[in-house]
Amino acid sequence: VSTSHLQLAAFALGTVGWILCTVSMGIVEWRVWHVDNTTIISSGIAWVGIWKVCFISYLHVSPGYKEQFCHKFSGYGSSVPHEIYAAQGLLLIAMFMGLLGLTATIFALRNVCMGTTHKTLITRFFLVGGFFYVFSGLCVLIPVSWNFYSVTHNQSIAFPPSSYMPSSPVAQEAGAAIPIGIVAVILLLLSGTFSLSYRLPVTANTITK
Repeated sequence: VSTSHLQLAAFALGTVGWILCTVSMGIVEWRVWHVDNTTIISSGIAWVGIWKVCFISYLHVSPGYKEQFCHKFSGYGSSVPHEIYAAQGLLLIAMFMGLLGLTATIFALRNVCMGTTHKTLITRFFLVGGFFYVFSGLCVLIPVSWNFYSVTHNQSIAFPPSSYMPSSPVAQEAGAAIPIGIVAVILLLLSGTFSLSYRLPVTANTITK
């Protein structure tokens, strides 16, 4: 057990990283758009996520009240940019790979605590878990970097008229999902590094042989 402190830390960091990956996939604040026409988008701000776009509007609402309207990307067809399609697929893969990494690490730590004699099996599961962590981190890194690039270059999206969204914002900035995704990448890659660094302890029998 004394030789697996890093792997225990890998499990803790991997758990947090996997949770943050899931959170970043679910929230809509990936790209924050500032628009000049506030006729429908009353606050002048819209949030573009990887599954839908949302904004606040006072239309058709009693005075003094506001309502959030959201439009899903599922029916937009070719108007959805490539970085959003990539984020949808890669984050789902990252979530699944991270879960496999956690499962492999739990199995390895369980065998360590139980003092199993199949020590090579422990090493293999730590290696498998580390691979899944690293792969999951890379799957998060690609969409986070790609969408951040789109934000910094103020790239437009050809929204259909039914969404009431302009094709280009006055300005845009990175939403909360991007820094959350960056932290998830760091934690997952650290977890993978720690898991892959596991080495079997050298015993007295090994030294004698």
